[in-house]
Amino acid sequence: MDFPLPPLEAGADNALALPAHGTTVTAADLQTRLIQAVDGDGPVEIDASQVESVGQAVLQLLVAAKAEADKLGKAFTILNPSTAFTDRVNRCQLAAAVGIDTGELL
Repeated sequence: MDFPLPPLEAGADNALALPAHGTTVTAADLQTRLIQAVDGDGPVEIDASQVESVGQAVLQLLVAAKAEADKLGKAFTILNPSTAFTDRVNRCQLAAAVGIDTGELL
């Protein structure tokens, strides 16, 4: 089963929405879109509000995209992360690597 990613929002060249179920199947399309977002003008904004599950491949892509954006001096923001997204990122200890603030003190 294929879960296509929604199209980029009109007027928001670098904003993209993560799919509800981020799997290896969706990762190839997401990779292309993340490269375009990082290479584009302006900040990189990722909408994670609809995420119900997120797999390793998608997490790896987000970590790599954040690292590249940091290297280029570009803002990289995860917008409105869902509870499922935040829980998975925290369990994998990747909050800092993908740039979300968990509100937890270290």
